[in-house]
Amino acid sequence: MTQVEFVAILLLGSNLSPVVTIYDALEIKLLPAFEVDMSQVVVCALYKFVSLPHFESIQKPLLNVMIDKDIKGTLLLASEGINGTVAGSQDAIDDLLNWLNTQPGLDNIVHKLSFDDDMPFYRTKVKLKKEIVTMGVEGIDPLKVVGTYVKPQDWNALISDPDVILVDTRNEYEVQIGTFKNAVDPKTNTFREFPAYVKENLDPSKHKKIAMFCTGGIRCEKSTAYLKEQGFDEVYHLEGGVLKYLEEIKQEESLWQGECFVFDNRVAVNHDLEKGQYDQCNACRMPITESEKASEAYVQGVSCPHCIDSISDKQRQRFEERERQMQLAEKRGEAHIGSDVKSVIQIRRSEKESLKQAQLELNKK
Repeated sequence: MTQVEFVAILLLGSNLSPVVTIYDALEIKLLPAFEVDMSQVVVCALYKFVSLPHFESIQKPLLNVMIDKDIKGTLLLASEGINGTVAGSQDAIDDLLNWLNTQPGLDNIVHKLSFDDDMPFYRTKVKLKKEIVTMGVEGIDPLKVVGTYVKPQDWNALISDPDVILVDTRNEYEVQIGTFKNAVDPKTNTFREFPAYVKENLDPSKHKKIAMFCTGGIRCEKSTAYLKEQGFDEVYHLEGGVLKYLEEIKQEESLWQGECFVFDNRVAVNHDLEKGQYDQCNACRMPITESEKASEAYVQGVSCPHCIDSISDKQRQRFEERERQMQLAEKRGEAHIGSDVKSVIQIRRSEKESLKQAQLELNKK
């Protein structure tokens, strides 16, 4: 990866959601691409709900391990546990998991591995948070109550039961590119909206069996705990999430339809857990297909069919200027990293609200 490409990535933002990218990095480490064998990049999604009263003290040593092993990506630490996705060589990921296994409370972490030809992250971060996955409901504790875990091998039988309501707990932009057959789409924009969906659409006296799933399993830890707290009795969730299902279930036996959205620069993975067909609009962050990129509504770095009618003239001008500067930098074959990093982050922070507004307007359409 060239310096020009690195700055371009900083300008465009990491693909953590169609609206919000991660800001306030603990540390940005600029590394030449050759420090990771790009033909064997291992992507590791991991999480564990566990009481971590000492979580702040883990931040620095964990970051040091990641930097030392040339691992990139983001890990979140909170009093309720750890969550995140990182990438590096197989040896590096093994070393990280082994190190975590030696830390009090962090042994036997749930993790899923996938592979890519390119490094899907460009920075190394460990962040301290209030929650490792944000639902916005106080008192929900998966360590106290949670739904019934269902192995991928048993999932098909469960969701084929006509008495089971299958709910996709992910956001609408994720559901659009792939989901399980007959799954209900709550049409949420963020996980914070899920409790409202439950209150308005599900009734414990009517809906006796509910099965839920998400990308890696972590959102279902909280969503099933929430439903149990609301009086629902039979609540199930896919252990390891969609990624584990795709890993363990043969495609000819699979009930999964489409691709699975992932929160990194791959955008989506197919049933073989390889990078899929989707790209991402750099204006609204929505996943887009090659046919959508061929649309008149698509202008690289400026708009796509999803957002062309919701972006303001001011936003359009800013996106056009950003794209123009990137193209000029690429033609010059130069980039001013170092001193520009802070200013780039400031630009991205200021654009965060604009992107939110664009997405809100899009959702009203």
